[in-house]
Amino acid sequence: MPQANIRRLDAGSVETWLFDLDNTLYPARCNLFMQVSARMTEFIQSHFKLDHEPARELQRDLFRRHGTTLRGLMSEHGIAPGAFLDYVHDIDVTPIDPSPRLDVLLGALPGRKLVFTNGSVPHAERVMNRLGVAHHFDSVFDIVAADYVPKPDPRPYAQLVEVAGIEPTNAVMVEDMAKNLAPAAALGMQTVWLRSEHDWARDGAEASHVHHVADDVLAFLETVVGTARDSR
Repeated sequence: MPQANIRRLDAGSVETWLFDLDNTLYPARCNLFMQVSARMTEFIQSHFKLDHEPARELQRDLFRRHGTTLRGLMSEHGIAPGAFLDYVHDIDVTPIDPSPRLDVLLGALPGRKLVFTNGSVPHAERVMNRLGVAHHFDSVFDIVAADYVPKPDPRPYAQLVEVAGIEPTNAVMVEDMAKNLAPAAALGMQTVWLRSEHDWARDGAEASHVHHVADDVLAFLETVVGTARDSR
């Protein structure tokens, strides 16, 4: 694997940290996306008057061809995004445990911190409030801000860089989906992939756009915060 050692990442020189939300700030074992996916299927069942299996297959097909189910529903069926996002993110976030350790580590991490998600701001706020870390993040750049164009399409990355005034060469992006790091690397950012057992998250993990690898966000932050302290 071509990744550099995380200890070589100079945290003290990083101006902006971009964190994905789901399965990044909290462990994938919380299975929140299983709830979201089930809600997507229910939405499609209700809207198109389909049984469960045909609705599920339509959901998969739209995801494969458009990057997100929502993008496919908008492009092919004219679905209004607001109602869809509200419905699918109406989930139970209590499988996520509050994380005092994440709170401490984010507080010790120099530089500003942003969330970059294919989800919505209300969903991100619920998750971050559950974790107890919302106060560390300057803003959330969500699917609405991205004009409903999802990662890994390069356009929202460029848009975020412009809107947030990010200097890509002084930025780091942290993600559980390896392919979502490619546009960030192309802009000049350093990238961190958080290992996953899911095939869809590992796609692209062997590529050169993945610069650093960690087991999870806590392991990553433990290392870089320690490195930042050592450099002072």
